[in-house]
Amino acid sequence: NGVDSLPNTTCFAFKGLTAEHLLMAFDLDGIAISSGAACSSGKVERSHVLVAMGVDDDLAACAIRVSLGWTTTRADIDRFIEVWQRLVAAHRERNAA
Repeated sequence: NGVDSLPNTTCFAFKGLTAEHLLMAFDLDGIAISSGAACSSGKVERSHVLVAMGVDDDLAACAIRVSLGWTTTRADIDRFIEVWQRLVAAHRERNAA
């Protein structure tokens, strides 16, 4: 598309799992993630980038930002996926009851 971008940063969201909840849950598992846009770090408002993309408010409130660094290992990525899957499964189980 001709636009410069970073290949190391990804946005994840799962409707119903708020970014605030995910930030705390991942932190308790020793994984540091962020929410919102990188250029708005430290703010607790939804990402202006997601707003510009037309993401609805409910999903935007659930968005987290995951960045990989030069020291990130495959084991780090696998650990993130493991925790993500556990959190989504627990959310689905709670909502199925």
